[in-house]
Amino acid sequence: MIIIEPPSQAIPSVVDPASTAWMLVATALVLLMTPALAFFYGGLVRAKNALNTMMMSVGALGAITVSWALVGYSLAFAPGGGFVGNFSHALLSGVGLEAHGQIPHLLFMAYQATFAVITAALISGAIVERMRFGPYLAFITLWSLLIYAPVAHWVWSPDGWINQLGALDFAGGTVVHVNAAAAAAVAAVVVGKRRDWARQAILPHHVPFVLLGAGLLWFGWFGFNGGSALAADGAAALAFVNTFLAPAATLVVWMALEQIRARKVTAVGGATAIVVGLVAITPAAGFVSPLASLAIGAIATFPSYFALVYRATTRFDDSLDVLAAHGLGGTTGALLTGVFASTAWGASSNGLLTGHPAQVEIQALAILAVAGYSAVGSYVLLKAIGLVTNLRVSSDGEGIGLDVSLHGEEAYVHEEGAVLLLDEPDVSPLREANS
Repeated sequence: MIIIEPPSQAIPSVVDPASTAWMLVATALVLLMTPALAFFYGGLVRAKNALNTMMMSVGALGAITVSWALVGYSLAFAPGGGFVGNFSHALLSGVGLEAHGQIPHLLFMAYQATFAVITAALISGAIVERMRFGPYLAFITLWSLLIYAPVAHWVWSPDGWINQLGALDFAGGTVVHVNAAAAAAVAAVVVGKRRDWARQAILPHHVPFVLLGAGLLWFGWFGFNGGSALAADGAAALAFVNTFLAPAATLVVWMALEQIRARKVTAVGGATAIVVGLVAITPAAGFVSPLASLAIGAIATFPSYFALVYRATTRFDDSLDVLAAHGLGGTTGALLTGVFASTAWGASSNGLLTGHPAQVEIQALAILAVAGYSAVGSYVLLKAIGLVTNLRVSSDGEGIGLDVSLHGEEAYVHEEGAVLLLDEPDVSPLREANS
């Protein structure tokens, strides 16, 4: 047997072992967020669509990871103009164990891949229970290459035009949440509302799943924000603590609002509050003080909460309120980053409260640019895919449920159904004898 050994690749001395270890953990934490999102979204839909909803997140793990490694990473982070990177890192060319900051370049690529995956998966919350699985995968794959990758380049690449403008986005308030929410809102309109929407109550089928998903998202978010420091240092510690504090503040204010308005504090509301707080602190996590993070979490509650209340009175079927939670949460957080940012806490520029009010204007411009590009680009992509194939399931398929009509399986099978499916022998006489 001939053993071919890979060429020796010594890790450059500038790669820091501690930072590399932390970023390995952070990458795994962010990857966990996509299955966590599957539980969060899956619990919010009806039982007949639970598996399909969860598969919309699981499918993104495959489709987006592969497209990112082949092309997406190069478009986002290879050198280029202000708009998009070139193809010098396509097929992971030039992406090895050489240092990228304090960590191996290959690890940086993998970490950023987990961001691309969760961002695309977020869109699914607006079109659950009616969009076909194949066209959905085609859309998010193209979206990740043509929308997400350029926006990531704008904001996070040194030559990106929003980066050079001076906008602050520590971990993805614009790149991830505003970007995904704009696409989700457009998708909800293009695909159309569910046939039962506004005609009957559509309730979550498994609230414990929603709480499980929210908890796992919070856990993974420590890697999402803390890992965005790209090092095991003070910035990572600051982002970690702010990721702990801000959602707690949102949760407290949200529960108070529910108690005042409805005299009841709901589990779904609590889980939603946690996500809104996490979204809001994302752009500011490494740029503001811990006390400011509490303020951001508290303030972000109001626009998202009242948007959720208002949306329920409209005919706009953003099924799981991606726009209210991620769009408004991300927008609020990005604007408040321009208010509370401080060079004393690691920001490259001060904000409004520390003597630089123009930072708020820069943040607003970044939000509008990202939302506009994502909305227009998503509309074009969906319409193009719609010319080739139907975007949504048939009326009968929607009535039966997408689990059966698209995947041929069910999340929950009654005992009688299990006996029929497994063709088990009739054991009722034995049961009677034992009773």
